Amino acid sequence: MIEEDKSLNFIEEIVEEDLRNGTHDGRVLTRFPPEPNGYLHIGHAKSICLNFGLAQKYNGKTNLRFDDTNPVTEDVEYVESIKKDIQWLGFQWAEELYTSDYFETLYQYAIQLIQHDLAYVDDSTAEEIAAAKGTPTEPGVPTPYRSRSIEENLTLFQEMRDGKYKDGEKVLRAKIDLANPNMHLRDPLLYRIKHAHHHRTGDKWCIYPMYDFAHGQSDSIEKITHSVCTLEFIPHRPLYDWLIEKLEIFPSHQYEFARLNMTYTVMSKRKLLQLVTEGHVESWDDPRMPTISGFRRRGYTPASIRNFCERIGVQKRENMIDVSLLEFCIREDLNKTAWRRMAVLDPIKMVITNYPDGQVEELHGENNPEVEGGEGSRMIPFSKELWIEREDFMEEPPKKFFRLGPGLSVRLKHGYIVECHDFKKDENGQVTEVHCTYIPNSKSGEDTSGLKVKGTIHWVSVAHAKKAEVRLYDRLFQVENPAAEEDFKASINKESLHIIENAYIEPDLANAIPGKGYQFIRMGYFTLDTKSTPDHLVFNRTVTLKDSWAKEVKKG
Repeated sequence: MIEEDKSLNFIEEIVEEDLRNGTHDGRVLTRFPPEPNGYLHIGHAKSICLNFGLAQKYNGKTNLRFDDTNPVTEDVEYVESIKKDIQWLGFQWAEELYTSDYFETLYQYAIQLIQHDLAYVDDSTAEEIAAAKGTPTEPGVPTPYRSRSIEENLTLFQEMRDGKYKDGEKVLRAKIDLANPNMHLRDPLLYRIKHAHHHRTGDKWCIYPMYDFAHGQSDSIEKITHSVCTLEFIPHRPLYDWLIEKLEIFPSHQYEFARLNMTYTVMSKRKLLQLVTEGHVESWDDPRMPTISGFRRRGYTPASIRNFCERIGVQKRENMIDVSLLEFCIREDLNKTAWRRMAVLDPIKMVITNYPDGQVEELHGENNPEVEGGEGSRMIPFSKELWIEREDFMEEPPKKFFRLGPGLSVRLKHGYIVECHDFKKDENGQVTEVHCTYIPNSKSGEDTSGLKVKGTIHWVSVAHAKKAEVRLYDRLFQVENPAAEEDFKASINKESLHIIENAYIEPDLANAIPGKGYQFIRMGYFTLDTKSTPDHLVFNRTVTLKDSWAKEVKKG
């Protein structure tokens, strides 16, 4: 007996009811059916987590089925990227299938409909068909071809398959009800002609099933028990059921949930493709893109995305999720998993005037103080000359400035307390050097000085520092709902990428692990870019330490 759980979402309630009733012999088989015409985005992640999560929870399975019915837009590149994304998220499909696997079966299903006078070949143009369908308040009217005989339709459909006709010259339509209030039941298209090379079947076919025809029948062929779709497919469900009923095949059933809408983001594949092809972003995996590959390159973790999908839940109504929740999830995860390192992004030199020339100390730093045992440690070289952040020094500091300025003291992270006594400027009046003295008995972990300071700053030894390019990524759009704008591209945030060409990083970061998260102390969370090389290190900012956008909203 399945235990009641008040936190079940409505689809889990349906599954548990089916299991109690012995529906489908106690099986749970879901599917994830992407069209390989682009890269998966965060909205697909919600569907992946739902479909695969249901199967995992109820000891079932999930098929990966590529809906490859439009050869013009599909590519093997997208197939491979989709498989990589699903596995990266932590899921594995039971079977890898393609709608093209079923082309012959679907063709025979179409013949079966024709034989029962439930489908016909129509020579009308797309515009004529649309006009004849009527409006939501006015019934449609039959085209001259609706009354064709079964024999004529069978012959014409075979000729369509044989390549006798040009693209758009004929279509196969279901014969249902031209007065139905649901426009999807007014003789919908089942097949269209497309003389295009298919990435799997080559030139074997020149007719291809429409999504509404291929979807439910593919579910039925695979004996899918719970076909989970997004809300926009609610009007399509009656056709899904009609086709299964008329073909007398396995009764898969469709259930709908609200897709993910997220602030400061667009989810349309068409719009994402525009961003790529028009050069607004570097590629599909640009770290500003909402694609799963973009999030991966930016340093998001599978756990953070799965946690995000779990937190937003499964709803029956559309809503807008604040992107700050996703950012919270990655901060929460990286706080527990990211190794701490020091990097100086806007450097000025500090000279410790009383530190011995040529002396180098190895200071000890835990990898992650948030974890018991620190997850190990690394040694950090310390010397007379250090790089520090420009913002950590002020020539005339205000009263509550707890960093460096004339007469002010701070602790150097993992190191000593230092006091500023002088500084140098260049001819433009810009500070180039800060001169300090250190307190020898104030070393972290061994401090006997008795001195107390309110500020701690990070640093990198000049003699040991490695150079790196650091990319500071921010939200790609400036408005909460760019999709609602007349021109969504007009709201692109021109400050969404700031490149620092010569940052200084502690030497251990030269051996940064690809895919690993690092907290640059006080600066944010970062990861090694996929295109980084040993000779040109590149780090991407995953997310800031705090939600800087929340401050902007408050200011506004």
